Amino acid sequence: MDLLHILFTLCVLSLADIDAIRFHLGQNLKKCLREEIHKDVLVTGEYEVQETGQRADLTVTDSKGHILYSKENAQKGKFAFTTEEYDMFEVCFEGKAMGGVQAPDREVYLSLKHGVEAKSYDELAKAEKLKPLEVELRRLEDLSKSIVDDFAYMRAREEEMRDTNESTHSRVMYFSIFSMACLLGLATWQVLYLRRYFKAKKLIE
Repeated sequence: MDLLHILFTLCVLSLADIDAIRFHLGQNLKKCLREEIHKDVLVTGEYEVQETGQRADLTVTDSKGHILYSKENAQKGKFAFTTEEYDMFEVCFEGKAMGGVQAPDREVYLSLKHGVEAKSYDELAKAEKLKPLEVELRRLEDLSKSIVDDFAYMRAREEEMRDTNESTHSRVMYFSIFSMACLLGLATWQVLYLRRYFKAKKLIE
């Protein structure tokens, strides 16, 4: 394996946006997974809920409360959506009792993929009749675009943070000048007041 292939593999592994998790869901409890995702990114999810006699409802929402996917009595399935803007997305499972019977906790498996890893290049190759090399080139193109988008986002965030720091610095400086002016004014007023007071008491001339 040559050095270029090794570097490419490490780059793919570092940028692979995959979240797979297993957890137990109690009766009448709600558990959520939150993640920030960039704009125009394909997100796919696969879930499986153990059957134990209670119901588990699945909802996928954004920070504004828009329901992107919903499934009552979710057992096993997949979902997919494309983000319209940079936002915080939430995947929630809620266990609900059925018939008032106490049921044991259910094991839930959830796998989330987004970005390059969410795309099915095998299906793309079949649909567009691409050769293996062309599929790999398409994957590299998408990966390069993802890297460029990440760098652009980090640069925008850096500029935003720099503007915030400069604005904060200016406000702190003006507040410090205002505070010093207030202290000098108060000190001057105290000196004049005490001087007038002592003159009135004829303690000084």
